[in-house]
Amino acid sequence: MKLKDLLGDLDYKCISGDINTCVNDLVYDSRKVTCGCAFFCISGALTDGHMYAEDAVEKGASVIVAQEPLELPKEVTQILVKSSRIALAKMSAAYFGEPAKRLKLIGITGTKGKTSTSYMIKDIIDKTGHACGIIGTTGAFWKDNKVKTGLTTPESYVIHSLLKSMADDGCEYVVMEVSSQAVMLDRTAGIEFDIAVFMNFSPDHIGKGEHSSLEEYRKCKEKLFTQAKTGIFNADDEVCDLFVKNSTCERNYMFGSVYEADLRMENIKRWSKEGVLGISYSLSGMIDAEAVLEIPGLFNVYNSMAAILSCHLLGIDTDTIISVLRKVRIPGRVELIAVSDRFSVIVDYAHNDVSTRSVLKTLREYNPAHIICVYGAGGNRSKLRRYDMGEATAELADFSILTCDNPRDEEVSAINEDIKVGIARHNGKYIEIEDRVEAIAYAIEHAQEGDIILLLGKGHEDYMEIKGVKYPYSEREAVIKAYELAGRKR
Repeated sequence: MKLKDLLGDLDYKCISGDINTCVNDLVYDSRKVTCGCAFFCISGALTDGHMYAEDAVEKGASVIVAQEPLELPKEVTQILVKSSRIALAKMSAAYFGEPAKRLKLIGITGTKGKTSTSYMIKDIIDKTGHACGIIGTTGAFWKDNKVKTGLTTPESYVIHSLLKSMADDGCEYVVMEVSSQAVMLDRTAGIEFDIAVFMNFSPDHIGKGEHSSLEEYRKCKEKLFTQAKTGIFNADDEVCDLFVKNSTCERNYMFGSVYEADLRMENIKRWSKEGVLGISYSLSGMIDAEAVLEIPGLFNVYNSMAAILSCHLLGIDTDTIISVLRKVRIPGRVELIAVSDRFSVIVDYAHNDVSTRSVLKTLREYNPAHIICVYGAGGNRSKLRRYDMGEATAELADFSILTCDNPRDEEVSAINEDIKVGIARHNGKYIEIEDRVEAIAYAIEHAQEGDIILLLGKGHEDYMEIKGVKYPYSEREAVIKAYELAGRKR
């Protein structure tokens, strides 16, 4: 494409070269520069892309997009902009043919619940016969396609590339998890969402390389509601009013337990039957219905309400929404693996103190005979996280089986020694079985009627990282193998 066609209405200044130059690709990593590409000088937390502009030119870049004038050969087209990130976002949209405009986009933000709500919405839309894609924590998915992205919300170039692939493949809808980091770094700049959803807000992502303060973290999330037509908000969250106040959406809707909510819930009931843990509740307001979920937790009531209201506003009938939600499963989020009707096996991605305590407290509400936790901790990561997880399981579970979980460059035994420091704070009971499948098999072999086996840390991940190598690993497949192994031992 010609550079001038990519620049569109971007505020820029061409300080050398020619905007009629042809551009073969857009690149923001100097290691991936190709001949005839446009290279974007982006200032990051660890390095400044302006330092690599000369190297990019030597490798064949014909265009340099920068925030400050650079000493480069005059024949190189140099475009000066206020923000290289915004330029990348807008030029990526043009480069891929404005794919966002071919789709109905639902953006979801919140400290927790983004992934679960995304999957609920996708399952409901797919049931109507209209294809829906997801971009989020677990990667990008549509139809039979799966793409690893590495980030909850990938870089703008990747977003528009994915949106084009989805639209070309017949998708009509896309649900996108929009992280605060993505908004802060302008990855979604220029995208207009049909619906934006606010789930909840709590302290997180504050520190070096992330957000400087809680207020900045909140304001980044609020910004999503300045680029959407319709806003949906969790009325029960204590900062909901601030989000609604700062929204520029044409219409705002609220869900929750308060009277002012447009969609209200009541009569919440937790239930368990033949190893399945669930929750049900009544809906009133914009929709009158009974919702039944075969997944546990009050948080899933909120997740499902956000999905219900989103899909209702998209014009999907209530019967379809309710029937799909009953059978919905979220990969790695309190995910039930059905191997027995005597006890429950739950897979959850929780890998820190807050998420571990949250899932354990949720499961305690079902009055299990015992909770057995199978988990480890990531290598080359904070020891504090290990102490805290150990303390949480000792306090809230009945027994722990310490095992392997992405040890990276550390020894599993050394990681587990740190976990034991936390376990000792509450004199928790535990054993160590380094092989994760054998650890799960031990839990299954010794499980009693009414027990819950909780597998923490791996969730949706499809690998085990050991000594720099990522080996294929699926927690769901591991449970099936472990069940067979436990059966042979009986």
